[in-house]
Amino acid sequence: MVAGELVQEHLRADAGALDDITVCGRKKESAGLEERCGARWDTEAETEPAREREAPLPDEREAMLPHGGGCGGEEEEENEEGGRKPETRLYLSRFAVLAVFSLYSMVNAFQWIQYSIIANVFTRYYGVTNDKVDWLSIAYMVAYVPLIFPATWLLDRRGLRITALLGSGLNCAGAWLKCASVSPGLFGVTVAAQVVCSVAQVFILGLPSRLASVWFGPREVSTACATAVLGNQLGTAIGFLLPPVLVPNTPDDVELTGHNISTMFYGTAAVSTALFFLAIIVIKDRPPLPPSQAQAVLPDAPPEDYSYKQSIINLIKNKAFVLLLISYGIMTGSFYSVSTLLNQMIMDCYENQELNAGRIGLTLVVAGMVGSILCGVWLDYTKTYKMTTLLVYVLSFLGMVVFTFTLDLKNIYLVFFTAGVLGFFMTGYLPLGFEFGVEITYPESEGTSSGLLNAFAQIFGIIFTLIQGKLTTDYSSLAGNLFLCAWMFLGILLTALIKSELKRHNVNIGADSNHQMPLPTDCPHDYPSEKQTNGVKLEPSFSFSRETSL
Repeated sequence: MVAGELVQEHLRADAGALDDITVCGRKKESAGLEERCGARWDTEAETEPAREREAPLPDEREAMLPHGGGCGGEEEEENEEGGRKPETRLYLSRFAVLAVFSLYSMVNAFQWIQYSIIANVFTRYYGVTNDKVDWLSIAYMVAYVPLIFPATWLLDRRGLRITALLGSGLNCAGAWLKCASVSPGLFGVTVAAQVVCSVAQVFILGLPSRLASVWFGPREVSTACATAVLGNQLGTAIGFLLPPVLVPNTPDDVELTGHNISTMFYGTAAVSTALFFLAIIVIKDRPPLPPSQAQAVLPDAPPEDYSYKQSIINLIKNKAFVLLLISYGIMTGSFYSVSTLLNQMIMDCYENQELNAGRIGLTLVVAGMVGSILCGVWLDYTKTYKMTTLLVYVLSFLGMVVFTFTLDLKNIYLVFFTAGVLGFFMTGYLPLGFEFGVEITYPESEGTSSGLLNAFAQIFGIIFTLIQGKLTTDYSSLAGNLFLCAWMFLGILLTALIKSELKRHNVNIGADSNHQMPLPTDCPHDYPSEKQTNGVKLEPSFSFSRETSL
């Protein structure tokens, strides 16, 4: 299942952090601050040559530091700590970490969709109704909502490695338990196995943004996040393609059906086991040196006064993030619903097309994988998070409208094309939401923000799947798809209202632009308090980059 999930570390730096711009001579400006508090700060400050004339001649060591070692009169030790940029480095091992994570995320997504894409086969084999098979997919969404909070707490407190191994290990255990459920009377065992896999994905979906931020540089972080999400999408694509091939519809031979199901389950278990051992070897919490300045200013572990509850409160109070939560939930929930019910929609309009239903699902997801990578590269190049997210949302809505009104035209090849267009934008949107969430909520934890995004996606996915399934069964696939179109239009409006402030991007460009004088934001009383920043003391900071809102 996608998510994941796709994003921010906690900023627990001192008052000299790179995103807090301290100007020498600030005390001279503070005299008239009360008079100007109702308006903007005075943007004029001493120029660099003026400061050099007033300050005493630096010694050779101070001359080697940026800004001549800092403001005059500072301690030499403080100059060394505050004036020099932290060392950063990129390691080749980051690609191995990304590859292993993407692969076991792929297997988890495969296990999510492997039942619903051949729902007619499993209903006949286990002697159950369609809605019970649908719940094998919905179980992923139901398990995520209550477990996301302990999962993100574990990610914040224990780090990337423990969380990743827990997700990979549970995924492996669930796959082996499914091997014991291959019998017409053991539907309960396969439900239990799917629940274990559902718990595993809680520890998987929230990792793409954390992994990308901790291991990859600022010019590749969006692409890395998109690639991590890509693994999940690839698993969904394989889940659409392989089950109809491995388990063809043989209604007259139950024994052959059981043998085919067993082959699929044992193959999945073997791959899951190999990837679990690779995860143990490859995945680490973080590299020896940080990959970016945004990561360099953050400590390796949460401070003593860090509050997970306060972090959640800070995110909920962020109006832009709340709007993103709802709009992301609508889009991703719609994708989950379409993926779960695709077999039923195709079978409703085209008889005996189980194999083509899987191929259409494959087309939808593969096109989305291409869209995800292109969107990630575009974000790394332009940093236009708000406009890119809104544009992709609009195009996803238009793709859904076209798919809805061309589904029952009795032209299966047209459905392939419209599904590909829909998938390119709808699935391509998913990593955009993660990266956009990172920017507007930095320095809160990436795991917490992406976890909340995924939680809302699961909630909307459950609601949309149940309602669309009911509409499709009682009326037609047209009614169910129109229901999704209405909600996606609402998501466009909410996305347009998001106020975009690129906080993480500001830290990275601020570290490389020490002599820039950006425009100030507001008066000191408008800045967040220490409680609002979760124990982090922030001096008045200035935004280098902000996108406009409609």
